[in-house]
Amino acid sequence: MLGIIGAMDVEVDAVKALVTHKTVTRIAGADFVCGFIEGVTVCVCKCSPGKVNAAICTQAMIDNFDIDKIINIGVGCSLSKDVVIKNVVIATDVCQYDIDITALGEPRGFINGLNTIKVKTDKELSDKLAQTAIKYGEKIHRGTVASGDTFIGNVQLKDMIAKEFDAICGEMESGAIGHTCFANDVPFAVLRSISDGGDENAQLDYPTFKKIAAEISTAIIVEYIKSEQNQYSLF
Repeated sequence: MLGIIGAMDVEVDAVKALVTHKTVTRIAGADFVCGFIEGVTVCVCKCSPGKVNAAICTQAMIDNFDIDKIINIGVGCSLSKDVVIKNVVIATDVCQYDIDITALGEPRGFINGLNTIKVKTDKELSDKLAQTAIKYGEKIHRGTVASGDTFIGNVQLKDMIAKEFDAICGEMESGAIGHTCFANDVPFAVLRSISDGGDENAQLDYPTFKKIAAEISTAIIVEYIKSEQNQYSLF
C-alpha cells in the first residue's frame, strides 16, 4: 500500500476525492483514508503542519496499515535562486535545520540515534516521481529539503539554512517523515511544489500561490499512481 501524507487540506483533499471503496480510520486526531486510486491501494492522510504532527501521522500510518512506501506531498519555499515559484522539488535527502546541539559539540541538524544530519530518500521512488513530473511538463530540481517548526519568511533564516545544509527547499514536515520512515525501514520520497521564496515577500506570495503549487504536486502524484501497475490487498 502506498502512503501519501500532506500537511494541509489543500495538499491532500484532491487526492482523497479520488479514493474509491474508501474506509476512514481516525487515529491520534488524524483521518486515514484508505482505498483505491487507479487500482492501486493507497492510504492518504492530512498530518497538520509541523514536525511532531508529521512524525505522529507517519508512525500511526506504518503501525496500522500495510504500508510499502510513503510519499510526502505539498508545498514549500525556495532556498535557492535557481528554484522559483511553481517549480517542483524532488528531494534527494531531508534534514531538520532546527535541531541544535552545537553547544555539546555536534554539528547543527545532527540526529541522535540515526547519527546523521541528512536522511536519504528512496532513489527508485524519487526517480519515478521525477520522471513523472518531467512528463507532466514541470520544471524539477533535485536536492536537500530542510524542515523545521518555523515558517521561513526572512532572508537571514533562509540564507542560514541554504548555506548550512546546502538545501534548495524549506518546509515543516518532510524531515520528520523521513526520520520516522528511516527508523522503520520504510522507503519514502518527498515531492514539493514551490509556493514562495522564503523571504520577506513570503507572507504575500504564500497565500497567493499555495493553492496553485498544491495543485501541481497533486497532479504529479496522481499521474504517478496511474503509472503504477501493482495491485495490493487493502489490508
